[in-house]
Amino acid sequence: MPSSALMTVRTDAVVDWYATNARDLPWRRAGTSPWGVLVSELMLQQTPVARVEPVWASWLARWPTPADLAADPPGDAVRAWGRLGYPRRALRLHACAGTLVREHGGAIPADVEQLRMLPGVGDYTAAAVAAFAYQRRAAVLDTNVRRVLARLVDGVARPAAAGTTRAERELAEQLLPDDPQVAARWSAAAMELGAMVCTARQPRCGACPVADGCAWLRAGRPAGRVRRRVQTYAGTDRQCRGRLLAVLRDSSEPVPGHVLVREWDDEQQRVRALAGLVSDGLVEPVGADHYALPGSVRTVSPR
Repeated sequence: MPSSALMTVRTDAVVDWYATNARDLPWRRAGTSPWGVLVSELMLQQTPVARVEPVWASWLARWPTPADLAADPPGDAVRAWGRLGYPRRALRLHACAGTLVREHGGAIPADVEQLRMLPGVGDYTAAAVAAFAYQRRAAVLDTNVRRVLARLVDGVARPAAAGTTRAERELAEQLLPDDPQVAARWSAAAMELGAMVCTARQPRCGACPVADGCAWLRAGRPAGRVRRRVQTYAGTDRQCRGRLLAVLRDSSEPVPGHVLVREWDDEQQRVRALAGLVSDGLVEPVGADHYALPGSVRTVSPR
């Protein structure tokens, strides 16, 4: 484990680098509400920044507070989510807004434990909102930060475990500066360093502000374990779900089942995907063989 003096040097160097190299992202700008930070964190999960920016802006323009979102049906949230992927996040965000209105008067808690109890908010998101919205001292551990710490301290290419371990959390806590505002900046800076410099495939070690103290670099950048190949998207149940959901998103009326049949040839896969969407609460059966986004309509006029 690194000494306290070395940890201070490392955090200071990364924070200084961040001050001049951070991307100008809208949710980082002064005046962004805690709700705006929370929305950004949920949208950014497994989704590139470039895809999130326009959806985040339109979402906040339409629903600037949790109460605004909670007042609309969940189907509107799914529709506004567009093609960000993993649309259950839209339902969780809608449920989160309802909880915030009922239990917190529409305000976003600053306490990590209270944040963690909100629908769709896990350890990472709770810490991120506390740090970035309220400048609290909280260890923010996303994929980028975990990779930075694995290389900088442990000398390995990437974390060994798929999920955050207790050892990683303890290390992250030790690296946090004592001053809450500085700690929040360090958390943002470490994330940015992992996203822009200490990347998974082509790290730019020559641009790293802490390269001289990096255990992985000193070890000659040993390769990590080979990751399992990621399943291609084309032809998967996920693609089928996305195609069916896109039809419902684009329609202001319930969609007849025969329209969905035209969207996907494989009947077994289509039926399975549609059943999954219904089970997940993303789609509601309406009337006889019609489907709609949740809460959008209640009845279908006889044809």
